[in-house]
Amino acid sequence: MRIRLTLAYEGTDFCGWQLQPKDRTVQGEVEKALSRILGAPVRVHGSGRTDAGVHALCQVCHFDCPGERAGFPWQRSLNAVMPEDVRVLDAAEAPDDFHARYGTLEKTYEYALWHERGFCLPQRRRFVWACGPVNFSRMEAAAEILKGEHDFAAFQNVGTDIDSTVRTITELSRRPGPTGHESVWRFTANGFLKQMVRNLMGCLVACGRGKLSPDDVRAILDSGDRTTAPATAPPQGLTLTSVVYR
Repeated sequence: MRIRLTLAYEGTDFCGWQLQPKDRTVQGEVEKALSRILGAPVRVHGSGRTDAGVHALCQVCHFDCPGERAGFPWQRSLNAVMPEDVRVLDAAEAPDDFHARYGTLEKTYEYALWHERGFCLPQRRRFVWACGPVNFSRMEAAAEILKGEHDFAAFQNVGTDIDSTVRTITELSRRPGPTGHESVWRFTANGFLKQMVRNLMGCLVACGRGKLSPDDVRAILDSGDRTTAPATAPPQGLTLTSVVYR
């Protein structure tokens, strides 16, 4: 029996999603809880890896449950034994051919920026990048350049072997944040490279600060060279908000 879980977590105290032998990870906590319930080791497969400090409102994963457990209260049982910074939002039986990673059609991340230079609300400091004032018009002009199908090699950090660095961004937009000092940038694509959203956000903020022009962003994109792009944006502003399946 294959079970699909939808998770939310605060990434502050996690060393990312992926299982690591000595560090606390989201995958590790979920597997530990499942093993406790089932009395045997369980491997969990996620829709993708989130970095240390990155949050999720909709991380999807699956696992194979030995035997039949129709009607088992997975959500309540897992939330009862897992730490409070990771929660199961939904649990349901899935088809045997469902795969949390390989079946994805598109993902959406949102990145929150804090623009007030003098202070950052304590309640928001774990969920924003306090980048200061920026020019939204310049950033939005650069965002238009990044939309569509491109080779995003210039915005990929090293560490993952993949066949292609071509991805299609279908949405890159700005909306007001939950306070008057914030903006939230929404990235939707058919897939993302390692730290791609954080690298794109770092580039857009550099553009908003006047350090790059929109034409510079186009040149960086066309170069395919990571060394030409600005530094990676910090992790705490980033949240995985949606995973869509075929």
